[in-house]
This record gives sequence, C-alpha cells and structure tokens, in this order.
Amino acid sequence: MSRTRIKICGLTREADVAAAVAAGADAIGFVMYAKSPRYVSPARAAELARLLPPFVTPVGLFVNASEAELAAGLQALPNMLLQFHGDESPQECERAGRPYLRAARMGEGFDLLNFATQYSSAQAVLLDAHVEGYGGGGKVFDWSLIPKNVPSPVVLSGGLHAGNVLTGILQVRPIAVDVSSGVEEAKGLKSAALIRQFCDAVRQADARIQELST
Repeated sequence: MSRTRIKICGLTREADVAAAVAAGADAIGFVMYAKSPRYVSPARAAELARLLPPFVTPVGLFVNASEAELAAGLQALPNMLLQFHGDESPQECERAGRPYLRAARMGEGFDLLNFATQYSSAQAVLLDAHVEGYGGGGKVFDWSLIPKNVPSPVVLSGGLHAGNVLTGILQVRPIAVDVSSGVEEAKGLKSAALIRQFCDAVRQADARIQELST
C-alpha cells in the first residue's frame, strides 16, 4: 500500500522547517504570493529550503504570478515543485516546463472532472475550499462533492488538522494531504506539537486503511 504523503505549507521560520522534517513531512510549502500573511520572498524560501534533507520536496505556491515572478522563484529554488492557486490557465501552468500542482476551489456546482481534464498535465489537483480571495481560508469543504472517478491524483486540503485528517483520508483516499492553518499558533507561525500530531494522525489513517484491506 502506498502511504499518504504529507505537505506542510506556509512555513516562514527555520524552526518550523526543522519541526516539519522531524515529524516526517514529505513536502514543505513556501508561499510566494505577496498578499499572503505567510509570504516569503524567493531568497528567503531558498534560505529555508537549504535546511531540507534529500527526498523532502520544496513547493512554491504562486497566485497569478507574472513571468518575472515565476522566473525569480525558480532561479532561487530551481528544484521546487510549483503550485498554482490563482486563475492560471493550463498554458500558464505549463509555461515554466516544470512539474506542478493545480489548486481547485471546491464548491456547489464546481465540475471537478472537467477541471482535472483541462489540467491533465498537472502532477495532481489540490482540493481546497472555495472562499473569497485565494487559498482555502482554513475552511473545510464538503468532501462528498468529490467524484469517485477524478482522472488525476488528488491532494486533500482545506481546513485540515489533527482532529479531522484521519476521517478525510478514510473518506477521500487522497495521495497526499496539505495543511497550513491547522498546524499554526498564529498566521505563518507553526507549532511543532501540532505538526507532530497532524503527521501522527495521517499515519494512523494509513494504518486503519491497511487494517481494512486485510
């Protein structure tokens, strides 16, 4: 069985990167969207990414970035996975020629099957809550809105925390989960204890799935 991967997003401090790595995170997200309270510059993201051991992936989150902004991010972190959270077209997501995740804003009437087909070049679609502005706002969306036959790998996001991620994994069976506000003591400031609890809950979910399959 393939285990559920874990991405901790919106990190701004060295201690938080260290805590995420120690807890077993597979990917670390850096928000390169200047309007976000979790924003880090490309240079700062590169400083933080130097703390990552091999096989922990840095991810750069962008929202309607210009070509210059995207190029600056990739120059600072050439090995990062891209994550697009704005109104980017498939062509805009593909312009850098890099692997990418595409965020989908889940809400009533949203056609995820058509969206995933449009962005078939994405490594995965990241499912987040539909709120004003960009990002999920720490809100959980109705997981029953997710069709069973999405033609892309799914990353579950949106209001996840240690108390609900087990249920989310059992219901959705995503390839990965993505958390930001659910492991914070304040915006952009992570809690090592909450990160550890979240990662432990993900592993508990995987163990439960293993039990159910035997």
